[in-house]
Amino acid sequence: MDPVALRRGRPGWQPRCMLFGPAKPPLRLPDSEAAGALFAPLAGERVETMAFAYLDRHQQVLGMRHARSAWRDQLDLPIRDIAADAIAFHAFAVVMAHNHPSGDPTPSRADREATDRLARALDTLGVRLLDHLVIAAQGITSFRSLGFL
Repeated sequence: MDPVALRRGRPGWQPRCMLFGPAKPPLRLPDSEAAGALFAPLAGERVETMAFAYLDRHQQVLGMRHARSAWRDQLDLPIRDIAADAIAFHAFAVVMAHNHPSGDPTPSRADREATDRLARALDTLGVRLLDHLVIAAQGITSFRSLGFL
């Protein structure tokens, strides 16, 4: 297990995973459609779950992380952990996604505020928040497409 993840000890925060090695070619997320396809399985989660893809400057996925909430309709965004992962992966950018178990992909005010906080925090590290997707049974909403990023 990753010693950084062990040191954090956050409940629900899953160990970092590398997605590729000799047997797996790198995954590329050139647009919100590709990111939506990657994160689409979140729509089936019964509690709010967030996931992060850490990308290099060519939008190749370096690794991913996810966390489940103890609640059905809210999440605690671990900005410090997300920033630490971005540094550990030497990420150029991050794509975030989370689900709405209600089935409605409309971003809430809390979603927009959390996204703004994360984008500002990552910006201070020279890391760009490329998109935040809300995944739900009724569809996927992209913050970038809505002009929120």
